[in-house]
Amino acid sequence: MVCRLLSLPSESSWPLLLLRLAERADPRCDAQQRAEADVRRMIADVRERGDAALLDFTRRFDAPEMEGPLRVPEAALDEAVAAMSRDALETIRNAAANLREFHEAQKERSWFLTRADGSILGQRVTPVERAGLYVPGGTGGNTPLVSSLLMTAIPALVAGVEEVAVVSPPRRDGTLNPAILAAARIAGVREVYRVGGAWAIAALAYGTPSLPAVDVIAGPGNLWVTTAKRLVQGTVGIDMIAGPSEVLILADASADPEWIAADMLSQAEHDTLASAVCLTDDEGVARAVTAALERRLQDLPRAEIAARALADWSAVAVLPDMEAAIALANRIAPEHLEILTATPWELLPRIRHAGAVFLGPYSPEPLGDYFAGPNHVLPTLGTARFSSALSVQTFCKRTSVIAASAAFAASAAEPVARLARMECLEAHARSIEARAQTRAKDAGSPGCGSRP
Repeated sequence: MVCRLLSLPSESSWPLLLLRLAERADPRCDAQQRAEADVRRMIADVRERGDAALLDFTRRFDAPEMEGPLRVPEAALDEAVAAMSRDALETIRNAAANLREFHEAQKERSWFLTRADGSILGQRVTPVERAGLYVPGGTGGNTPLVSSLLMTAIPALVAGVEEVAVVSPPRRDGTLNPAILAAARIAGVREVYRVGGAWAIAALAYGTPSLPAVDVIAGPGNLWVTTAKRLVQGTVGIDMIAGPSEVLILADASADPEWIAADMLSQAEHDTLASAVCLTDDEGVARAVTAALERRLQDLPRAEIAARALADWSAVAVLPDMEAAIALANRIAPEHLEILTATPWELLPRIRHAGAVFLGPYSPEPLGDYFAGPNHVLPTLGTARFSSALSVQTFCKRTSVIAASAAFAASAAEPVARLARMECLEAHARSIEARAQTRAKDAGSPGCGSRP
């Protein structure tokens, strides 16, 4: 059997699955610890030597004959569009349009409230000035992650970020895959650099002569990239620390086992740490899914990767009812959650923790990965309990606005001063009392800021 078939009759049996999924993070965490020292040295080298360090690392790891400049001429983006087939261009443009429509709906507005005393309080929502987007190049640059470029660039541009810089590792000959360049132009990006890896993250965070520093870094990457993002967080904002991909499917007797297996394999082929879990209250569905997995796995190009992910980190589990399955799903807090039941909308209100929810048989996870509109950069490893998908908000700041009236300042002086003195901050107290005393003097009446 390529995937474990578990029976989870009660909550006490859930650790059979939960503990295994928790172990899934360990190899990655150990690897991060081993990589951290090297990544720190890379970051330090980029900070010290700038572009020279970027070229050295790129020659060492990606393109042996790499020469500057690192930035791709804008004309090359137009040439990539001109060279792409009509079908490919239409596909990218349609995907971009769906993403833009969805993310436009995410935009927040600034708002202001006026109090009866004339004070105005509010919040301004403004974009960061500059964003850096990491786009993996894929194996040797031959599997360009066009979807990752669209998923990061479009929210940034919709947010109103004026300067968006894309970095991506070059192919062995020092060029970027034309599909990446064409997608950048279609999305509206003008600034693209031929540099990847942890050193590219360092450049985005601290800047070099040819690659100015950014305010926010977003986008997926390998272990080295993820470690670098973690280390520069605080100097810049980041979207999230992403882990291996995962899907959890809730299925009842109405679900098609073949479709369940197809969806599980679409996650399992990502990498050997990917996880695909099906929770069902129907044993017949469970057995049919495991059989379909074994059969469908045979002719997959990435069968070896998918097989390891299924054997190590995946499962088909039978629970006594759908309520128990929902409770376990909430405990896991998966990146992707598919609901393949007769009435999926009835279950949605009971889902508390998931990066993205896919309702019904015609909403497979790959539809969200590429085309539907919501973002595919999602929290993993249970972090959906407290974090959200990459969005327009990733590239925005919220600034509080306070414009108090003289009347409000006077009325608030006594409680503000009292609170300040509780904290032994006398200058705070005197600051607000100065307003009240001045107003009282102007009005020819006693001040209201005496010490308690």
